[in-house]
Amino acid sequence: MMKIAAIQMTSGSILQDNMATAARLIAEAAHAGARLLLLPEYWPLMGMHEHDKTRLAHSPLAVTMTAFMSEQARMHDVYLIGGTVPLVSPESDKVFNSTLVFNPEGQQMARYDKIHLFGFTKGAESYQESRSIVPGSEPISFSAQDGGNVLKVGLSICYDLRFPELYRSFGVTDLLVVPAAFTYTTGSVHWEILLRARAIENQCYVLASGQTGRHSNGRHTWGHSMLIDPWGKIVAELPESEGIVVGDIDPQLIREVRNNLPALQHRVM
Repeated sequence: MMKIAAIQMTSGSILQDNMATAARLIAEAAHAGARLLLLPEYWPLMGMHEHDKTRLAHSPLAVTMTAFMSEQARMHDVYLIGGTVPLVSPESDKVFNSTLVFNPEGQQMARYDKIHLFGFTKGAESYQESRSIVPGSEPISFSAQDGGNVLKVGLSICYDLRFPELYRSFGVTDLLVVPAAFTYTTGSVHWEILLRARAIENQCYVLASGQTGRHSNGRHTWGHSMLIDPWGKIVAELPESEGIVVGDIDPQLIREVRNNLPALQHRVM
């Protein structure tokens, strides 16, 4: 089995503070035996203004974020899925919201740019990611190896969770990851249901890492990072504090679920 971990944070507006928290929790997860780690969406920065991430992407500190993730992966000998970081886009006033994946040697092995951009308005609460983010266009997966096991991992980010066709595009997959910053309003109702649905319909594990609590910019995020197995059972969950969620990927359970209920073979569309 491969042990994996989701890292839950309450990121603020100071990059160095967020890096220190991430380093502490990465070390904790690695010490617990995790070989693949997932940071949450926006782990380096929950800015005071939506264009703070654009300024970060264009600053010298952008290199610091990438170097930090590479070094953490190499130092702890783990696969590190770097939540999301803002990267320069063709539009000068917008960024890509991107997941970078590093192997245990610290080499970047995959990049996924968030495809579906969150838009929500309810009373005074309103979010429009399209004002500061350029959408990606290509689904991305990668393979992680641990001993004799090779896991196919499908990448997604937060709002992508509401679009099941993205996950179907990966084909047969062992693990789906969802770094997120779900709002408290939507997360309290939809988060667990959507995560369990993606696990059940794809008959694979789902690892979700969230932002949690009250942030310095006033935003309130749901947290509840969790690992879900291919039968839709929650294996481990962390409700609303910074910390880690750790559990095992059991290839035998994946095979058992798919043999008992061969839904993936029954697809006709």
